[in-house]
Amino acid sequence: MEVDLVSLSVIQKALENIAEEMGIVLKRASFSPNCKERLDFSCAIFDKFGELLAQAEHIPVHLGAMFSSMEIILQTYSKETMRSGDIIILNSPYTGGTHLPDITFLMPVFIEGELSFFVNNRAHHADIGGSTPGSMPGISTELFEEGLIIPPVKLYSEGKEVKDIMNLILANVRVKSERLGDFRAQRAALLRGEERLKELSIRYGKNYLLEAAKQLLNLSEKAFQRQLQRFPEGEFTFEDYLDSNGVTDDPVKIKVGIKKSNEKIKVSFVGTDPQQIGNCNAPKGVVYSCVYYVFRSLTDPAIMTNAGLFRNIEVNIPKGSLLDPAYPAAVSSGNVETSQRITDVLLGALSSALPEQIPAASQGTMNNITIGGIDYEGVPFTYYETIGGGVGGAKSYSGISAIHSHMTNTLNTPIEALELSYPLRVKTYSFRENSGGNGINNGGNGIIREIEGLVDTKVSLQTERRKFCPYGLFGGEAGAKGINIKITKDNKEIQLPGRVIISLKVGESLKIMTPGGGGYGKRESEDD
Repeated sequence: MEVDLVSLSVIQKALENIAEEMGIVLKRASFSPNCKERLDFSCAIFDKFGELLAQAEHIPVHLGAMFSSMEIILQTYSKETMRSGDIIILNSPYTGGTHLPDITFLMPVFIEGELSFFVNNRAHHADIGGSTPGSMPGISTELFEEGLIIPPVKLYSEGKEVKDIMNLILANVRVKSERLGDFRAQRAALLRGEERLKELSIRYGKNYLLEAAKQLLNLSEKAFQRQLQRFPEGEFTFEDYLDSNGVTDDPVKIKVGIKKSNEKIKVSFVGTDPQQIGNCNAPKGVVYSCVYYVFRSLTDPAIMTNAGLFRNIEVNIPKGSLLDPAYPAAVSSGNVETSQRITDVLLGALSSALPEQIPAASQGTMNNITIGGIDYEGVPFTYYETIGGGVGGAKSYSGISAIHSHMTNTLNTPIEALELSYPLRVKTYSFRENSGGNGINNGGNGIIREIEGLVDTKVSLQTERRKFCPYGLFGGEAGAKGINIKITKDNKEIQLPGRVIISLKVGESLKIMTPGGGGYGKRESEDD
């Protein structure tokens, strides 16, 4: 059965809109500011074989790694054991997850009694237990310190909540009502996706829709092959460093080589440092998400984003390295910080191959802050935030200031929402002037955000680019490094490392100055 191109285009847009609508439901139904305000979640649709069909324009590091969740779930549950209304959840980085706060919900969709699709979402929860509020410890040396580990397990069976599983999870988190609310929001989003897919099947017929899905994958594959024709021959390499692993001060190297071979792109991370004692290790799914993000960004936006787009990309990750660690290595910042450096080295390598398309380095960090404690009424709270910074300049534009870039795509928590939800006060929220690197096109500026504790709190930071600046390209200057500062009641400033756990007493504050983006091109001096 051949599906005409017009129908394929309409069906693809319908699938993408279903994923977007799932995100709208999740946002509106969620309880936490992290989901409701920052939109720290992602939604996607897969076929019955576990291949990506469509995704919403959500968070790259979530979306690109979802394939590993599908792979594990299809290995764990046979299609014969899945039922309509089942929802499988997981967060374990060694069985399909990324880091523990990111919890994946997956539902099989049956059409006319046949398993036809899967609807997925992944949301970052502001706490999932562990040694520090927020489950993002600045320093950790094994996975067990980072929160409750959830292997693939049914949280809903044939539409009914498995209360024993839910109670077990809620017994291990600090803010039970918020977790329960966000869980139910994730389920509501899946139910909406299931409803819309069934409507689409009624409109086109099940067999026609499934055939269209198959052909959409093939179209994206062929489109990517055409894009490869402009990729030059040769191998392009680059390396950059994480500031440290969080336990020792030694920098951690990430190295990549990229080449075109036999109409495929081959990406190798041979030469990257071994697995680390700290939590900067990244599961393989995170690495794939970075590779997919970079090459998707370089292809025609009109090409459909699905698994077919990535069939001609091969990735080689050394086993036991920083990017494929062995259980139970700590991984909480691999998803948020190491992912940004992986992106930096990929773009750095491609700057030699495609110099007019690649920007200088953006801030290269998500500036993760978690603050937790007991509020005025004796109830635990956890606040999680990532802070934007400068984007790198490029040949045809200057970098944007004060925005998230690359592997994250979240918003900020507005001051009003933050102060309404938590016993915290925002004292400063502004541009960090002159933090972008100079060039023919300058890098964007970072952000200054200072938060005061109105109760005693514990703070955990996972930040990068505090030692190594975001690089400039082709003579452009580097962006400014980030700075973390604790300000005492008597206004004494204490500079903090990139990864740290500290206490804030009432009246003390935390000031984060995020990095600027690198500049592009050497600016001629006025004297010349």
